[in-house]
Amino acid sequence: MDDIVKQALAKWPNVPDCYGWLGLDARGHWYLRDDQAQAAGPFPHSKGSLLQHEKLIEFIARNYEADGQGRWFFQNGPQRVYVELEATPWIWRIQSDFSVVSHTGRGAAVQDCLVDAQGYVYLTSALGVGLVHTLDVPLVAEAVEAGRWLPQEVLAEELPDRYGFVMSPQGQWGARETPGSPRMVDTKQS
Repeated sequence: MDDIVKQALAKWPNVPDCYGWLGLDARGHWYLRDDQAQAAGPFPHSKGSLLQHEKLIEFIARNYEADGQGRWFFQNGPQRVYVELEATPWIWRIQSDFSVVSHTGRGAAVQDCLVDAQGYVYLTSALGVGLVHTLDVPLVAEAVEAGRWLPQEVLAEELPDRYGFVMSPQGQWGARETPGSPRMVDTKQS
């Protein structure tokens, strides 16, 4: 976590959490979901605006983690912005040497290779479970042929319970809480 984020957490410890405003799609792209996108339906049916600002994406990646209930979030200063997931909390990219890197740039050692009925491939690691990016499925096939990974069948709908993650933190709370609007933290205020 960035030092500036830790400082903001210490300075403003009681900022309300934010739900529904950030989504992660099955290709590892972040989407900002304003009021209009949220009103149009749940993620990923209504994705919102693709984030393209490189520094913002890097900031999100450095401050992306899960709480004790399996809800993934981006720590934006003192505010947790919970993430709506299309598939899994991690999207893996496979390198030519079969090493694995997450959509946030974190490396991971593969523990298991899973395949669902639709042919989607998931890998598990100490970081958790993630979907293999569709462009990298041929590399998975090479790794399997080389005997590096042994695919096991899995039901995609069982992944959240099996690996302890929440697809929709906003949907989990339903009407009990209203999504808050994300705020950028002014660290110069006293």
